[in-house]
Order: sequence, then structure tokens, then C-alpha cells
Amino acid sequence: MSAYSFFTDNELYLLLVQDNEEAFTILYHRYWKRMLYKAVIKLQSHADAEEVVQDAFTDIWKSRHRIKIQNSFHTYIAAIIRYKVMAKMASNKREAAGYAEDVHTLHAEDNATEQWLSFNELRNEIERSVKALPEKCQLIFRMSRERGMSDKEIARYLNISPKTVEAHISRALKFLRIYINRFVYMLAFAATLLTRA
Repeated sequence: MSAYSFFTDNELYLLLVQDNEEAFTILYHRYWKRMLYKAVIKLQSHADAEEVVQDAFTDIWKSRHRIKIQNSFHTYIAAIIRYKVMAKMASNKREAAGYAEDVHTLHAEDNATEQWLSFNELRNEIERSVKALPEKCQLIFRMSRERGMSDKEIARYLNISPKTVEAHISRALKFLRIYINRFVYMLAFAATLLTRA
């Protein structure tokens, strides 16, 4: 048995931040089954639930140097699982429509690039930019755009004020607008170089 087995979740996370793979493995085994059970109940699919939980732990490892846990690790992993489950539930019926709406809202397309920038490329870039948002901001944005919940519904669900919800969504859209516009600019620049070659 590992000496780390008796460490608290937050102690293990502090070790994880220092690239300690053993601490990560212990947290993984400590929470895998619990999170899988929650995901299976919501998704009614063991395969989808496994994918969601695996993605959550992968994200934790990748973001270990930039995410600071405010409360407990349990709260942190539960929140990640919650929004990933919602994203999975929404992906088949709402993803295309929701992201198309965001692309329109953010004015991400322009005439110079729309002929060769595919929707899938842009959608994938939006997904990457959404994942770069702070945890709570990302959760609220996904609840709004992927699940179609109103500000009041999100506020009731998370026990926060509608104004706070509105502020998070506004912050997310501002961030995404900058991120996507930068992406489109880089593509346009690359296209210019290819044209000159």
C-alpha cells in the first residue's frame, strides 16, 4: 500500500500539482467508481459514462498547473463531471445548433475565410476555447448554450443570483470572441501566405 493512501484529497492534489503521478492515481481510484455511478445514472449508458469520467480525469491532469481548488477535490471533480454529463447529453441534439448560434453571435466568420473554414474546424476551436474558461464560468456557459437553460434556471440550480449568471455568460462570450477572432485572423494570415507562395 502506498504511503500516500492515507493522505487527504487536497494533500494529494497538492502533490498532483507538483507532477506526482502516484498521487493522481490514488485520486483516480478513490473517485473513479463514484463518478462513474453518477454519470451512468444521468446518461443511461455505461460507455458514455466511462468516456465522461475518463475525460474529466484527463482534464484534471492537463490543467494541474493552472487550476487552484477553492473548496474540496470532491466538489471540484463533481462539478467537472456535472458539466461534462450535460455536454454529453446535449451533444447529439443541440451541439450543432448551439455552436452555430455562438458562431453567429461572436461574429467569428468573415468573408475572407468562410469559403475554406469548415464548420467543424471552427466548432472544435470553440470547444477548445470553452475548455480554457474558468471552471464555474465554463459550467454556466455550457448550461446556457448546450442545455438551453435560462439565466433564472441556472441561478436556481447553482444557488446563485441571475445577475451572477449573466456576468459569467458575458465574461465567457467576451473571452470566446477574442479567442475565436484571433483564430480566424491566424487562419486568414496563413491563407494569405499560401496564396503568395
